[in-house]
Amino acid sequence: MTSRVRWIDFDCADPYRLASFWAEVTGLRHHPENKPGENECALLSGADIIEGGILFQRVPEGKTAKNRVHLDLMPTDRTRDEEVARLLELGATLLADHRQPDGTGWVVLADPEGNELCVERSAAERA
Repeated sequence: MTSRVRWIDFDCADPYRLASFWAEVTGLRHHPENKPGENECALLSGADIIEGGILFQRVPEGKTAKNRVHLDLMPTDRTRDEEVARLLELGATLLADHRQPDGTGWVVLADPEGNELCVERSAAERA
């Protein structure tokens, strides 16, 4: 027997703002009841909440250390470098650049609340 991941949860100060950032990053859609000021906002990966997605929950404390878990993103319709530029424009912050002259490597970014994420090469770049 196994379990599947239904939700990836983010603790945060502003669930709607962070959900909006990640909606732009991933293409997931806001739950119809999401609105500014809510204590929870969900991004749906399928037709309804049963299929899950990403959940953003308001917590009183701020982020104080490096994440123990983070998301690695692989662009689907652009290069790694184009995706890094897009995410920076959306409000991400550059933390570390591990791109190599031969095109390998990745970039470490932080979302607007400081959660780390990595951007890898696209499948086309790997081919």
